[in-house]
Amino acid sequence: MVTHPIGRVSGPRLARLLEGWHGAGRPSSAALAGAIRLLVLDGRLPPGTALPAEREVAAALRVSRTLVATAWDALRADGLVRTRRGAGTWTALPGPGRAQDNPGDQPLDLARAASAALPAVAHAVDAVRGALTAELAGHGYHDYGIDLLRERLADRYTARGLPTTADQILVTNGAHHALALVLRTFTGPGDRVLVDQPTYPNAIDAITAAHAIPVPVPLLDDGWDFDGVAAALRQSGPRLAYLIVDFHNPTGLLLDADGRGRLAALAARARTPLVVDETIAELDLRAAPEPVAPLSGPGTVITIGSASKSHWGGLRLGWVRADADVVRRLASARHAFDLGSPVFEQLVLAELYADPVPAIAERRADLARRRDVLVAAVREHLPDWSFRVPDGGLGLWCALPGPMASRLALAARAVGVRVAPGSRFSPHGGLERWLRLPYTLPEPLLVEAVRRLSPAAASVTGSLGSDGTDGLIPVA
Repeated sequence: MVTHPIGRVSGPRLARLLEGWHGAGRPSSAALAGAIRLLVLDGRLPPGTALPAEREVAAALRVSRTLVATAWDALRADGLVRTRRGAGTWTALPGPGRAQDNPGDQPLDLARAASAALPAVAHAVDAVRGALTAELAGHGYHDYGIDLLRERLADRYTARGLPTTADQILVTNGAHHALALVLRTFTGPGDRVLVDQPTYPNAIDAITAAHAIPVPVPLLDDGWDFDGVAAALRQSGPRLAYLIVDFHNPTGLLLDADGRGRLAALAARARTPLVVDETIAELDLRAAPEPVAPLSGPGTVITIGSASKSHWGGLRLGWVRADADVVRRLASARHAFDLGSPVFEQLVLAELYADPVPAIAERRADLARRRDVLVAAVREHLPDWSFRVPDGGLGLWCALPGPMASRLALAARAVGVRVAPGSRFSPHGGLERWLRLPYTLPEPLLVEAVRRLSPAAASVTGSLGSDGTDGLIPVA
């Protein structure tokens, strides 16, 4: 329990975090309290963050001080805000004596799209003990990654249709780390980075942490808007483009070979380096997967990948595939972050990639079963939600009956379920009619999570006006 503030958020910064907090309705204390609650529970206002004075908040949000004070009182009653004379007001999480998300129950996490480790990971751990003994005689620092892993990752790219050598591979501490290295190398403060809309939330966070500006190009219902991409490249002059073309997170869309060629050509014509996130590329759930080569082209194309979704997030390993000179630049830039990736985990991943097909096939089969279970459960318990059944990836991108995603995320907490509203997948908020539901939990837990979501969704849907706008009635 945090008993004093350990950081501070300014009034203007809080206003940016709360953008769109009252939707289409009139500002109310209940709406403000609900929006702050979501920021705290979502980790964007960590416990111990000092909040501005009520007068400063009121000025930043252009509301009355009474409205702010009432919202603060409601948050204090929930244990999400604490106040002490002389210390001010700060965010907190409910203490042990307060009601939790679901008393006596572990929350069902549908906010994180990650699966438990494959059995192959444990087998690989046992298999590399001898190799680790040999490594212990060395210093353990490998700027580019151990040679064996780089060679096997290069072989995997070659097998997928993109001839690659080990000097075109840089091993990183996950795909997020890989993107941070690319951003540090290719962008500076104030530079623009083209992204899909929606896109992966942690990529948005990495771009803003690099003090760059994300420039979103909305996806169409059936895929990428090439005219929109061309216009954004021409008008915004981004220094970098970040795209997910393989079972896009969160929509599940897959870009075909012709589309890959068009995107690469557009980026090359604009002289914009293209970063392609392939974290989910191997998770093709079609009965007879059709080979789709990694995106490549005439310009600078940088591919980043990870073992987190295909094998296990706990390995915390990813990689960059790029021209050898780009890899050397990235390796030089990483010294500001770290001095290399852990050797033992690299040995484990190298063992897994000695013959990657069986483990990846097992992961695909497991996810296909879970996807079908989740699809059936949503159709039964949430029949007014719509979605396209994806051919791969990790989740359903659900269209809701109204602009209610953030409200539903709050209501879901009360029944012990964590979900990520559509606004988390947008650089500037919005997408309140959308929600991502991953199918990474075991099948019985997926069904139970959807069963719990049904009454929570009904309570929020019941507060929608006849015109489909959110009436901002508090959710118990």
